[in-house]
Amino acid sequence: MTDTVQCWLVERTFDDRNLVTIVYATPDGERFLQQERSANSLTRNPVTAGKDVPAENLERTDDEATRERYEKEATRTAEQHDPDEEI
Repeated sequence: MTDTVQCWLVERTFDDRNLVTIVYATPDGERFLQQERSANSLTRNPVTAGKDVPAENLERTDDEATRERYEKEATRTAEQHDPDEEI
């Protein structure tokens, strides 16, 4: 059985190649998951406020400023949205 961790959307950026970078982080900002998806795929698989992420897929947040930003954004997202809510 794989352990999962509740993560929250903390960042979404669009680039000029029609790719969207989505970052989910743990509530403490210590770990994160970054994904790139085509903008077209978002209509089929929308971005949700929260996501259960397998623990082994999470990376450590090495930069202190980034960790603090992720923690602040994860807290804000969790307070304002249900995990399965599309945002």
